[in-house]
Amino acid sequence: MIETEATKSIDADPGSAVPEKLQLGIWELAWPAILSNLMFSVIGIISIKIVGSLGAEAVAAVTTGHRIFFGLQAILMAISAGTTAMVARAWGAKDYVEAARITSVSLWIGNIVALLLMLPCIFFAEEVAGIFGLDEKTTQQAAEFIRWLSIFNLVFAINMVIGAALRAAGDTKTPLWIGVITNIVNVVLVYVLVFGLAGMPKMGVSGAAVANGLSFTVGAVILLYLWYAGKLRVAVGGPGSITSKRVRQLVHIGYPAGIEQFVFQGGFVAFLWLVGYYGTAAFAAYGIGVQILSISFVVGFGFSIAGATLVGQHLGAKDPEGAVTQGWRATWFAIASMVVLSIVIAFFARDIAWFLIQDEEVVAHTVTFIYIMSLAQPLMAIEFTLGGCLRGAGDTRFPLITTMVGLIGVRVGLAALFAYLGLSVDWIFGALIGDYIVKAIMIIVRFRSGKWKQIFSESEGRFSSA
Repeated sequence: MIETEATKSIDADPGSAVPEKLQLGIWELAWPAILSNLMFSVIGIISIKIVGSLGAEAVAAVTTGHRIFFGLQAILMAISAGTTAMVARAWGAKDYVEAARITSVSLWIGNIVALLLMLPCIFFAEEVAGIFGLDEKTTQQAAEFIRWLSIFNLVFAINMVIGAALRAAGDTKTPLWIGVITNIVNVVLVYVLVFGLAGMPKMGVSGAAVANGLSFTVGAVILLYLWYAGKLRVAVGGPGSITSKRVRQLVHIGYPAGIEQFVFQGGFVAFLWLVGYYGTAAFAAYGIGVQILSISFVVGFGFSIAGATLVGQHLGAKDPEGAVTQGWRATWFAIASMVVLSIVIAFFARDIAWFLIQDEEVVAHTVTFIYIMSLAQPLMAIEFTLGGCLRGAGDTRFPLITTMVGLIGVRVGLAALFAYLGLSVDWIFGALIGDYIVKAIMIIVRFRSGKWKQIFSESEGRFSSA
């Protein structure tokens, strides 16, 4: 839904444009995000089905390409985290002018970063893709996937930053309907470009990357048009938006999230390197299993967005206890939903895996991976949702610590030990459970401590003289 109440005049008094309802319920915020991400997951599954027809090597190449690409997007994710915390806080304080200016600053920074990130993806794609130690054909396909996808860095940044600002302001419906259009365009283009239909060249794995980039280009064009036309809930920041204080505070809040993403992606690279040690079939199974379970994951992400938004808004409205209540409610919603979905997915695991790729070895590994990850769903729900609440409060440093301990110390550490002992790849997948146990405990303890309530205020005081 397009909101216009808060965008009448960016230079008006901050309290002159008050939305109908500042505080939406958890479900009101979560369901559009869940539905949007669910569609993205379904389209991802369809894409895997299409690419899977090219063989296990093609699936492994796409898995590798996506992992490297998202690793290089860590800085953009950091900017997005800072945008969410700062816009939600401004919105909760009914300072809609500030929310608009933060969004404009974030977008400028995001665009610059996106252009800089394009360079290593284009010039060093083969070297980066080669770190997984996969066979030459798979590595070359992954490199081409990364190179093509990086060309669209700018549109990914636009979608990420403006989408984060809208959700932080309580508008999850606009990203939903734009996501519907993006996903429809994506699935059509994947089919056409992978197989070379309708007079288009047959691009194989690279076609999936181009389709993904073009579909997000459509979404970015729509967002920019609506934003500059004053039809979004968050307006365009006027003159004076880019100030030292805003940039420094955005960086101060965002950079731990960026480091977290670097650690996260680096840990994943190490983990997938160990998985790749067991062959292309195991590597492809991991990619397929994650895509199937993403149907459950997106529910947690949806409630994470709702929790982050409500925690930030309640803190901005000087209601810390309300922030605590909303955080726990969002978490329990996420746990219940993810557990139910994972049970259904586990029950049909083999049928779904066989539908996506008719390779008995890949299917067997995929089913085992799904069973193991289904056991971890309550723990993942806690990490997703309470971790999102901490980030929404501006506490981006503690999630970094949990990622370093859980992912690097526990997951990679256990996986390396199991590989050294010569155990099967099923044990490597099992290391994920240890990771999520540790992270869930750490995040619960942090949220219960309440220390996150003052993080944003401390950062404001630190830069108040700027």
